[in-house]
Amino acid sequence: MEDHVIRATAPGLRAFAAVTTNLTDEARRRHNCYPVAAAALGRTMTAALLLATNLKADESITVRISGDGPLGEIIADATARGSVRGYVKNPQIDLPLQEGKLDVGKAVGAGNIFVTRFTGLKRPFTGSAPLVSGEIAEDVTNYLLTSEQTPSSVALGVLVGPDYTVQAAGGFLVQALPGAADEVIDKLEQNLASLRPVSHLIKAGYGAADILEKIFTGLSINLYEPKKLTFHCPCSRERVERVLINLGEQELTDMIKEGQAELVCHFCNEKYFFNSQELAAILQHIKQGAT
Repeated sequence: MEDHVIRATAPGLRAFAAVTTNLTDEARRRHNCYPVAAAALGRTMTAALLLATNLKADESITVRISGDGPLGEIIADATARGSVRGYVKNPQIDLPLQEGKLDVGKAVGAGNIFVTRFTGLKRPFTGSAPLVSGEIAEDVTNYLLTSEQTPSSVALGVLVGPDYTVQAAGGFLVQALPGAADEVIDKLEQNLASLRPVSHLIKAGYGAADILEKIFTGLSINLYEPKKLTFHCPCSRERVERVLINLGEQELTDMIKEGQAELVCHFCNEKYFFNSQELAAILQHIKQGAT
């Protein structure tokens, strides 16, 4: 199944559901994540994609989970067009299972969630809220309520196999709109209470539309066109060269003495190598620009 997200509406409600199995496994592979790190990163990237689905075409969002647990910081960037990238500071963390489940909450720890929306204005908007559990979904739900005053229900799940590959990943976000009828809210709450974990649904073959239909059982639902989701990082050799230029003459000179330089993108773990001749050419470019 291709990764995808679908938007749906019902009377007084709107919802987004996403299947993110492939992109989560791509991030797991790139960062060599152990299971608990893969779960935390996959949940964060899925949350960012769900939040970005409601943005305009050229807008984007960054979700930063800053906890004091052993994973360290988790960051995900998502665009309204359906691309996402992300990383976890300490991906090779291993913790005992908690009641048979990956202990994401302990791995994340206490701290704050930060959500930054890049909407084309001069300054992006950043909101924050305390982490309530470190399990990501509850933290996003609390953020939406306390920082954006939007009552929501968020579910996120990542199922990691014995070989560390991601077998299923995804999530959903449901929001009550102003004026939603009490009976609609009651029905929604009943449906959510009886819903199986989202990762189990995806493992069983459910797509995003199937999940939304389960959430809105007994309600009139409008489904919109699905959008493809991908793991994508816009880093490139040209961008890395600009980073080297910004380092300045002295640091480049030191790198030339060492004979080479290796720069690694935090978000996708792509490595870029420069030999002494290439570094010397960049240094010459800086000197010419200064004259």
